[in-house]
Amino acid sequence: MIRLFPLIGLFLVLTSPAFPQGIQQTKVNFADKFRQLEEVLPTPNSYRNAAGQPGHEYWQQQADYVIEVSLDEANRRLSASAMITYRNNSPDSLEFLWVHLDQNIFRRDSIKERTSDFGGLGRRGPATEAPAGREPAKISFGELRRQQGFDDRDYGFEIGNVSGENGAPLEHTIVGTLMRIDTEQPLAPGAEITFSIEWEYNIVEENAIGARAGYEHFPKDERDGGNDIFLLAQWFPRMAVYSDYEGWHNKEFLGRGEFTLEFGNYEVSITVPEDHIVSSTGVLQNPEEVLTEAQRERLEQARSAERPVFVVTPAEALKNESSLTEGTKTWRFVADEVRDFAWASSRKFIWDAQGYEQPGAEVETVMAMSFWPKEGGELWRKYSTPSIIHTMEVYGRFSFDFPYPVIQSVNGPVGGMEYPMITFNGPRTKLQDDGDRTYSMSEKVFLVGVVIHEVGHNYFPMIVNSDERQWTWMDEGINSFLDSVAGYEWDPEMPWTRSLARDLVPYMVSENQVPIMTQSDSILQFGNNAYGKPSAALHVLRDTILGRELFDHALKTFSQRWKFKRPTPADFFRTMEEASGVDLDWFWRGWFYTTDHVDISVDHIYRLRLDTEDPDIDFTRSREEEKDKPTKVGIKLNEEAGVKNWVERHPDIKDFYDENDIYTVTNKERNKYQTFLKELEDWEREAFNRAVKEDKNYYVLEFSNLGGLVMPIILDLEFADERKERLHIPAEIWRRNPHSVRKLIILEKGDELTSVTVDPDWETADANVDNNSYPRQIIPSRIEAFKEKRSGLSRRDIMQDRKTKLKSDKEEKDEKGKEAKDE
Repeated sequence: MIRLFPLIGLFLVLTSPAFPQGIQQTKVNFADKFRQLEEVLPTPNSYRNAAGQPGHEYWQQQADYVIEVSLDEANRRLSASAMITYRNNSPDSLEFLWVHLDQNIFRRDSIKERTSDFGGLGRRGPATEAPAGREPAKISFGELRRQQGFDDRDYGFEIGNVSGENGAPLEHTIVGTLMRIDTEQPLAPGAEITFSIEWEYNIVEENAIGARAGYEHFPKDERDGGNDIFLLAQWFPRMAVYSDYEGWHNKEFLGRGEFTLEFGNYEVSITVPEDHIVSSTGVLQNPEEVLTEAQRERLEQARSAERPVFVVTPAEALKNESSLTEGTKTWRFVADEVRDFAWASSRKFIWDAQGYEQPGAEVETVMAMSFWPKEGGELWRKYSTPSIIHTMEVYGRFSFDFPYPVIQSVNGPVGGMEYPMITFNGPRTKLQDDGDRTYSMSEKVFLVGVVIHEVGHNYFPMIVNSDERQWTWMDEGINSFLDSVAGYEWDPEMPWTRSLARDLVPYMVSENQVPIMTQSDSILQFGNNAYGKPSAALHVLRDTILGRELFDHALKTFSQRWKFKRPTPADFFRTMEEASGVDLDWFWRGWFYTTDHVDISVDHIYRLRLDTEDPDIDFTRSREEEKDKPTKVGIKLNEEAGVKNWVERHPDIKDFYDENDIYTVTNKERNKYQTFLKELEDWEREAFNRAVKEDKNYYVLEFSNLGGLVMPIILDLEFADERKERLHIPAEIWRRNPHSVRKLIILEKGDELTSVTVDPDWETADANVDNNSYPRQIIPSRIEAFKEKRSGLSRRDIMQDRKTKLKSDKEEKDEKGKEAKDE
């Protein structure tokens, strides 16, 4: 028999373990949180098998490009031609081809512009606010500028000749941001086709229109008319994907859902003003034609340097800024096995480089390089290229050695964007009145973080080639997880945000959210959904559920299986389970397919003690337990008032029961105890006697799942001697009842439990710490705690503010007097 009583509160004695009923699993509230995900995932086949591997008949298409492009700086216009060779590796005959024309998103009649929801959620670009009640609608100056930009110029591809290899025109039809090319005859399996396209377009001003590429103007440079930085991406017609799971990926580009592309080889010739410096996907083929001898020597020196070396010095870049040259140069680049191609051009660029060694890798020396204008200042000199190298060090442990010979970070108007071997990153210094260039801590965090993030995208999705248009989280979420790992390994004291479980609590309890698996263009709260929540989930999976050894092996297995291939979510989920050996269907279902949040409450704790059945022991215990109960209020008040009871005033009426209470033991109970012992089996008697001798403490902990998301229960147990122990209860405890569960904990005789805390390190994204402790504690709510951290302290430019002169009392008084006078 077990006696049961609360740890805190009234002392109860129960003759059987009749616990209060928690929320039971019934046919009304039934929820199977552990239902197998195979019911939802696509059926495995010979292209993608049940283990999450590429199947034995896996295939993907290839598209090779030979491109010549010219930049018209004065008119901010680009003109180009391409010869594209497309190889059909599928088992299907293709009656037509689809090509992406992403610049068409900037046409006035694009679906994106025609379906823009004024003041709606999820908008990318300048802000608007729809009217609320009688309040007027609002439109930002940025949005006004954007609309005026559309009025001033026409944007989008101007397609010229589209012809076959023999020069004959090919029928083509433009459909929004896509173009269908009708081939003369179906392209058979294993066959290839070569065709040419000519095009031009006006380059958007990125700061005005809001884009992933474009130009930025610097009117105050010494050169007459100022200077520009050009970041060129989505600048050429790119072959759409034809895959085993969707056929042609011809979904319209609406701005949020990024890109799904084929691997191929590129030969690109870029003609720009002769004083421009070009950064590009690929390896420069003609440095002797575009760089000075000194610059070529520095570039070679950088290959083995321990710190970054200037290839184009700040002095050379400053001299270029005032150049009035009218000539041009052609920079030639070659890139193999890449899924895209981007480049940048400006006379403002400073350029540094450093070789990163990967002993034994296919590419043993990778050139890490950065390009920035003087506005980048010391911030870029100190942190850009080192951040690139740090990224490769960390990501290589989780995936593979970097397979390309160069990787670059370029400063320009784009806050952060990634392409093979090149990234665009926005943070800069601020020019002060005293001529210094300074930056805030937040700007430093932004630069280091965005370089890590965008360079990390060269692994996911530039190499592990997921479908960004459909599942943003597969690249942004995995990459955000890894960039946070890299960030904390760079400097854990820097104020990183949004990637850990504790950072996502306000989002996970918010109303305006959709599951992670939502198609990219339909996501609400894009950053939290596609970046933050998947990253938090993977941190929980690594640090709380699987452990680092199992998780790291599984993620590396996935990365290497799908290097230069196109995985789907099912391939990721299956690989992580296969490689870790752990059933994670409950985890994927809860975190990725629902909007449930974590809120596990510890409701009660009961202390249990084993009855010895020996009345001389148990009755004495019961008497002591009765004494521990608080005195009844009425009796207590009578005693305080000096009221004497009847028996005290008339002692002659006392009898046997005044000397013997209900816990007095008689031989009847002793005989019953002896009979009980004799009737036990030998093994029962042995077990019983051992339990009585050990006299252990038994505690029952009762939990409720208030958020809906099943998770492991992480507990800190604190004892009377102030010791603490950590207890990890796997999520499978919820498998039969996802609403409430109880856990028996058996402790040694001397271990007296005094308190229990759920999720003590805030590692599971538990939304309400108020119910995480028993007994309850006085604590700020989790959301308030987060608000306290999100102050503007890191945004202060302390480098500049420290120069501020401390005002005297007189100066302070004079300034207040002037303000009062002005009012």
